[in-house]
Formats: sequence, C-alpha cells, structure tokens
Amino acid sequence: MDRNDTYFEGCGKEGPINCIFLAEFHPVAGPKITCQVPDDYISKDTFEAVSVYIIPKAQLQRCTLTITAFDLKILGYPIKIDNKKYKRNAFYFNLCFVFDAWSRTVHYEPLVKKLSEYLTGMEVETGFLSQQDEASNQQDPSNRLRLINMLNIVLQDLNKQRMCTLSEGSMTTHLKVVRVCHDPTPVLDHHVPIFVEPLDFFQTEQWDLTTQQVLPFIDGINHVAKIAVEADVEANLVKACLQNLEYYGVVRMIPIFQYSNVYVPTSKLHRLTINKRLQDDCLRIVARSGRQIPSIRDVFRLYSNMAHGTTVRDLCIRFDPVALRVDEKRLVQFGVLEGLIRRVHKYPVMLSDDGSSTSLQHFTGLSSLDEICCSTGISKKQIEDQVEKDPNVIFLWK
Repeated sequence: MDRNDTYFEGCGKEGPINCIFLAEFHPVAGPKITCQVPDDYISKDTFEAVSVYIIPKAQLQRCTLTITAFDLKILGYPIKIDNKKYKRNAFYFNLCFVFDAWSRTVHYEPLVKKLSEYLTGMEVETGFLSQQDEASNQQDPSNRLRLINMLNIVLQDLNKQRMCTLSEGSMTTHLKVVRVCHDPTPVLDHHVPIFVEPLDFFQTEQWDLTTQQVLPFIDGINHVAKIAVEADVEANLVKACLQNLEYYGVVRMIPIFQYSNVYVPTSKLHRLTINKRLQDDCLRIVARSGRQIPSIRDVFRLYSNMAHGTTVRDLCIRFDPVALRVDEKRLVQFGVLEGLIRRVHKYPVMLSDDGSSTSLQHFTGLSSLDEICCSTGISKKQIEDQVEKDPNVIFLWK
C-alpha cells in the first residue's frame, strides 16, 4: 500500500529526504534550479509554480520556509549575499530538502539552516555557488561535479545514518538529525511504564546508574510506586528517570491493568481493518504463543465489544481469550499504546461532607481510583466498599 494513501499531513510520521536541490536567482533568467539530486525530481512546471516562495522577497531571507504543494513538502532557508561583484549587487540562493507531503520535517530545519550557512561561507570564500551557472555551461565542470557529489553524500548519509560530515578545502561541517520531541507529560505514581522496543534493543551501558537500576523492573505491569520500592530508588528519581526514557521514545505510560478495568474503543479502531502492518504487529504481540496466532477477526471482535459497564473480566467470561489464542493483558496493552482503545477511569465524588471519614478528602472528582490507591495504600476493593456504604459518595466514570 502506498504510504501517501495511509499517511497524512500532521500524522507525525517521518519520511526520507527524497531530493535536495539548489535554486538561485539568475540575473537574466530569474529563479532557476542550478543543481538537484536525483536529476529531474522537481519538474520545471512544479518549480515555476512555487518559485516565488523558493526565492522570496528580502523580508523572508534567512527564515526557515516550508512549502507543501503537489504532494511534496519543500523545506528551505533562502539567503541573500550582498556584494558589488554580483550583477545585481546581490546573490540569492536557497538549498532545499524535498519530502513527501505527510512527512514530519521540523527536526530537519536546523540541518537546512546549517548546511545553507556552510554553503554561504564557501561562496564568500571561493565563489563556489555563483560559479555553478558557468559550470553548467562546461566552463568549469569540476566545480559542478563537486556540488553534485556533496548533495549526494548529504542525501544518502542523512537517510541511512542520520548524520553526515562534509569537508571542502579548509571548511568542514557536521550534520546530524536530532528528533525534536514534545515534552512528556508528568509521570505519576499510578502510571505503568512499558517498553516500546524490546529491552535487548538497547545497550545497558548507555544509561546512567539510576536508569540501569530501574530498567529490570519495567514489565508493563508494575506501576511507578511499586518500581521505586522494588528497585530501592527514591520515587522522584524514578519519575525523572522514566520521564527521560519516555522523552527518548524508550517507554510509554499506560494505566494499571486489572480485570475490573473498563475500556472503550476509539475512532482509530477502524485502522485495524485496513492497515496490514498494524494487523501483523497486533497478532504477533497479542498471541499467547508464537506458534498459535489468533485471527484478526477474533481480535477485532474483542476490541469492538469493549464498552461502558463491561469490564475485562466480563469480556473474558463472554469470549474466553484462551480459546481464541489471545493474551488479554497484551491485547489491552497494544490497544492502549496504538490508541485503539482507552481506559475509562472511576473518580469518586463526595456529594456532601458529614466529616465522618478522613479518607473522603480524596473524593473530589479530580483523582482517579488508581491514583487514590497508590497515594493512600488502600486497596481498590476497600475504597469501593466504602463508597458503596456511603450514600454521600458516588463514582463518576470518564
């Protein structure tokens, strides 16, 4: 399936660099592409349609510009070099990276700027860029070949290794793709960390001592407070450690799993019927055994029958996941991580306070049952029994 059919603008997915081109403002011909790799990736008609944004007015010089058109996303950093040696007393150019329209490109912006500044230094020092037009007329073909070779190195190395080193004469620059992530949400005592990738995928020595002490207790079942106790690490240090791991995409936070939990499908569940790769990943993860893979029909039926008022225990009694070769815990974990389902939490709310119990101070409707259990050390059953006996307290599901 074509990725342009499954991905969309704003989906957050990263795509490869499809093309790199150098555009300049020719004193006679106007905006033009001087060099691009691979050749003819950007057609003449496409370039002419967006050239006003590739070589923009002076007010937009030295600004990162992103143009999305014709199923392409073009990222550039236009530069103007003032000097009387040029025919119009200035040289305009823009080095652009081209991606699929759906691709996330914010982490490439520093690279485009840095590479453009590197080329600016070469132009000021040797006239490297302004001679490209002469090179295209075969007056200095070696100069043009240097630029083509440089852009090829950048394209291939950034796509394969996410880093690149360029050296021309006395000038050297290092480029590295560093993913820009959103700040993770605060890690709380009742959160459960789960690895996004297998633990074997990571090298233990790359983590600090606290992280190495915490990692063995991350299993997708233990919540933060329990990990702190078992690892013998202060709770705030564990939270800081897990927040760091979440920032770098090593772990994600999910709710505590209990058979009394209630989950409901989200609007993303339909992806399971059309995305083959998602189906394969789901069946591989939720299977009780690698030798006995469940059917996608049974898995989808389990997800679609999750509803308000239906606990995981109810679902197991009704469908018997063991007979369907499905591990219900991993089924829930995968569904939450992929956004196919969401947990419906119980929030105790005190309608009126008669002062009969000090534990009622937590029943404000702001803290979920999981959070209250972790902070007070009281079991879920004890709190539910207390609420059941007190007519002034109700549960709010949300």
